[in-house]
Amino acid sequence: MDGNIWPTAVLSVVLLLTADLLPYSAAAFQEPYDLLYNNAVQAFYSGDDTNVVRYMEAALRSHAELRHTRVRCRLRCQDQHQFDETFSDLRFFDVVLRRAACMNQCIEEKVGSQSVHKVSEDVAQDFKRRIPYNYLQMAYQKLKLPEKAAAAAHTFFLANPEHVEMGQNLEQYKNQQDVDENYFVDQEARPHQRSFAEAVRLYDTGDYLGAITLFEEALVEYYKADVDCRALCQGPQKFEDQDHLRYRYSLHEVISDHFTQVLHCEHECVRDLATRPGRLSTMENYLPLHYDYLQFAYFQLDMLEEALECALTYLLFHEAEEFMMDNVDYYREMLGYNGKPREKAAWYLRRHKQELELLLIGSETMGVEFTEGNYWSSTGGRNNTNRIPSSTDGWMEYVPISDKRDVSVVVPHKVSEGGSLLYDRVQLVQNSAALNGTQRVLLDQVISEDECTELRHLAHVVTMGGDGYRGRMSPHTPNEKFEGATVLKTLQYGYEGRVPMRSAQLFYQVSERARRIVESYFLLNSTLHFSYTHLVCRTAITGHTHTHTFMWCFSVIQFC
Repeated sequence: MDGNIWPTAVLSVVLLLTADLLPYSAAAFQEPYDLLYNNAVQAFYSGDDTNVVRYMEAALRSHAELRHTRVRCRLRCQDQHQFDETFSDLRFFDVVLRRAACMNQCIEEKVGSQSVHKVSEDVAQDFKRRIPYNYLQMAYQKLKLPEKAAAAAHTFFLANPEHVEMGQNLEQYKNQQDVDENYFVDQEARPHQRSFAEAVRLYDTGDYLGAITLFEEALVEYYKADVDCRALCQGPQKFEDQDHLRYRYSLHEVISDHFTQVLHCEHECVRDLATRPGRLSTMENYLPLHYDYLQFAYFQLDMLEEALECALTYLLFHEAEEFMMDNVDYYREMLGYNGKPREKAAWYLRRHKQELELLLIGSETMGVEFTEGNYWSSTGGRNNTNRIPSSTDGWMEYVPISDKRDVSVVVPHKVSEGGSLLYDRVQLVQNSAALNGTQRVLLDQVISEDECTELRHLAHVVTMGGDGYRGRMSPHTPNEKFEGATVLKTLQYGYEGRVPMRSAQLFYQVSERARRIVESYFLLNSTLHFSYTHLVCRTAITGHTHTHTFMWCFSVIQFC
């Protein structure tokens, strides 16, 4: 196993301990982006559009520079202080402490005290959702700057496609005579996704040489973005469901918990890099798709050596996939040798599998069920192995290259049902047709009688009046008492010893079990995500019904 995986991620544990120990220069430093953002918002409500632009543009620059500085410093210090083969506890902590001190000094030389740049979760989410561009487009519009207003509106709308008013603004901009189509630029576009999208456009027009150049560029940018993403994971972790300093007393348990969180963040960079702004689901088969496009584009230009290399690389992600195996056989027959996949992709996958092994160990130690995401799912691959890449949103029928026939469009893949229920005891009661709808299913025996009893006992302790989210006390009807609890509250009770930790973890594990069953039954090609989960108990209020008083509890799990 690659020995660099463990030390790289765990160094952030000690970073927290040394963050305030080093002095920094008193020279002028970068202003915190949350302060600049607040000034811009105040200027907006004061009607000062000039200062809205001034402060908001500065906030965006500060936000980007802080991110760049953290990545640069963490990577530089990682290179300066490397682990050698003479591994020991003393040597390990020597390197970790030196890296932490190096990173602290490097970052503070650029931006000043890091404590000044700690922002609230609300502000961080605003920048993630591109809210600053909403303010900017309104200010630009009032200042009669149509080019900047159109770009800001476009940038915001890409991450907020449900925003009706902004959609209307964009239509108005497009109808203005002084607004050119080139004004609509995504100012937050990620280089690897931008190159990929442009490459697909050229591919669809038959410009295979231009497409190859951009697909190769997209791969370079992808692997660079992966490095940056992983570097950002080495910062402090939130431990949202636990206060590890309160319930862990062993040094190695603290490090293990923190390392697992960091490693999970790094492992999820695969998903992050394949997700477009404002989307919950990833672009299907994103990274392997680069090599699929490339192998066919190289074939079109009669560059069979490169085509074989890319085809073999694709098979690293989808072993023994029939349509690509046919292509490989054809290339090998024409070239007279077997060829090799690209080493960069092979190394990337080896590391991904090593991380998975460690995550399974770490999650077991923490007592949390871990499920590997479906990172390399291939849309339509389950039902139609004959496919060729055509665009990021649709698929075309694929004919093996050795047949050299034309391709024709087929109906895009739709959500179906009837997949495995994963557990022998789980029973299908009603499907979508029986429930008069689509994507509906009623299952029984998802939990055992003992688990049901344990959850009922748990509910008596942890539930609070209302839905568990401080909502209405009786959301459905005034004739019943409604009590609920969230996963977070239940786990907190477990860590405090107010309920058995096993029971608290059971609540989480049951919700995860349900997610996996639904994902499998509906044959989904992307990971199903939670919208919310809570444990609910409903009791009829005496005198409000014609029946006897009753109580029943259930777990509500909303997916998206």
